[in-house]
Amino acid sequence: MTTRPQGASLTAFELLLDIDRRCRLLVADQPASGDRLRQWSGIGFRVAGQWFVAPMGEVAEVLREPRSSRVPGVQPWVCGVANLRGRLLPVMDLGRFLGLGSAVPGKQRRVLVLDHEALFVGLLVDEVVGLQHFAIDSLQPALPVTDAAGPFVQGRFERDHDYWAIFSPFALAQAPGFLDVAL
Repeated sequence: MTTRPQGASLTAFELLLDIDRRCRLLVADQPASGDRLRQWSGIGFRVAGQWFVAPMGEVAEVLREPRSSRVPGVQPWVCGVANLRGRLLPVMDLGRFLGLGSAVPGKQRRVLVLDHEALFVGLLVDEVVGLQHFAIDSLQPALPVTDAAGPFVQGRFERDHDYWAIFSPFALAQAPGFLDVAL
């Protein structure tokens, strides 16, 4: 590659070559594919002081709590409906649905968007802590739980003396009571 005077612009082809070179350097720093296969990744979130992690493929996106309009005659855990890029998004308070209490008011509240088959819904949670990675061999069976989250928990991971329950939004979507929102 020829050297250019400082400040001179690159041609489109040279720019693509530079992007390719930088991408290859980034990939070189990534763990080997065998290491990635031994990891389980999901979206970490908190509801009523409990840590959960949802499988990556079960959360379409994470949003700040959108403005929503209340809907009369619905269960108390239905927060309302919001407009998400032209689609109506029902927003449900996950903690309240599970009987763990309402989501704590605050700027950390987020909505996990579930877009599965014909169901498009947002789950309001206390906080989302981003992508979490766990060693697949540290997967443990779900403990028997007394709260309503039990049927949706598919195992757990332990990290720093905290348990992260694997919460399946897809299992929640198939629960008969979840879609029964009318009073």
